[in-house]
Amino acid sequence: MRKRKERLGKIRNKEEKADPSLKEKRLAEFVPQTLESKREFDETFVDEDDEQIKQEDAEDEYGDYFKKEVTPKVMITTSKNASDKLFAFADELVDIVPDSHFIRRGYQFEISHIMEFGKKREFTDVIIIGEDAQKPNSITLIHLPNGPTAYFKLSGIVLSKQIYGHGRSSAHQPELILNNFSTRLGHLVGRMFHSLFPPVPEFQGRQVATFHNQRDFIFFRRHRYAFRSGEKADLQELGPRFTLKLKWLQRGLYDPNNGEYEWKHKTDMETTRRRFFL
Repeated sequence: MRKRKERLGKIRNKEEKADPSLKEKRLAEFVPQTLESKREFDETFVDEDDEQIKQEDAEDEYGDYFKKEVTPKVMITTSKNASDKLFAFADELVDIVPDSHFIRRGYQFEISHIMEFGKKREFTDVIIIGEDAQKPNSITLIHLPNGPTAYFKLSGIVLSKQIYGHGRSSAHQPELILNNFSTRLGHLVGRMFHSLFPPVPEFQGRQVATFHNQRDFIFFRRHRYAFRSGEKADLQELGPRFTLKLKWLQRGLYDPNNGEYEWKHKTDMETTRRRFFL
């Protein structure tokens, strides 16, 4: 079999050398096989042009935001007894999310107190950063006043100052890119991220914040672009970098005891390497 492939390869190379257009055609038609491209079909895949989806979106918890009737105002806080590393990552999030405010959490305040505090001061969302062994390891995202709530594992953190040649961000509202949130669950998670940012970006700032979903890992990157000549753009990373993985989602506000889970990750759900949920 190996010798046959080698022989066919030599024949193909000879033909392509005689006619370069054959090689161009072969490369144009070549589509590499990846786990993402071979993912199992999910009956909840979303077509955003579907009228039913549009109607549901207009009536869900984020409908007012997408109608531009609500302006995001985000509270960022931490778990109790936060370490310096947690505060450093919180500073990065404040820089990423426009109109976000860091509120230092007192030891006596539970998440229920934080949600009430946020509602009274007209915050639209709360981000709570958790840690383990003085290392940031989770994000709880709560949409106010009625939810939903999502809990993500946090990993792969690289602060802006740790990125060689990083740029400095400006106060402009960034353009937001959401990639590959394909299912109903992914669609909702994408709307949660979207609602943290003003719906109209300030393009003159040339800043882009990207949430890219690949195999249910959500990679965050932030860049500034500049057009040097014609259509070619140069990118400068601003940072930070981090990765999120959804662990559970409650349709309402955070309630660990009586909350209704719309989705919760379980090990036995991963029946094959080609099954993804977002």
